[in-house]
Amino acid sequence: MSSSAQAHGRGSRIDYDGRRFRPVEAGPADGGADTAVGHYHQDSDLVWAQFAGSGVRSGWLVGTCRPDGVINAAYCMVTSDGDAIAGNCESTPTLMADGRVQLTEHWRRGDGSAGVSQLEEIAE
Repeated sequence: MSSSAQAHGRGSRIDYDGRRFRPVEAGPADGGADTAVGHYHQDSDLVWAQFAGSGVRSGWLVGTCRPDGVINAAYCMVTSDGDAIAGNCESTPTLMADGRVQLTEHWRRGDGSAGVSQLEEIAE
């Protein structure tokens, strides 16, 4: 079974609306923020999020969600150092043992740098 199918559990479509995610480890994709939190919203296949934390003053993500739960999006943010960063990412969901969703983000910035980040859903 593919990781995106696991996230959906028996083929049901993932709904990102109202979910909150944070980086598993701080890294360059999240401005080094160890407490950055993204608040996700969804309307049909449209997904958007606002995120902020200790290393990110303000950030936005907007994109679309495929039927398998993969998000293709563009993002922009301003770090606490005042750097403006923009890029795109593809986020693939995986269902964690406790039922939360983990996102593996393959990102590429406008400056050509690229990497992979892990986000995990924050339990309510």
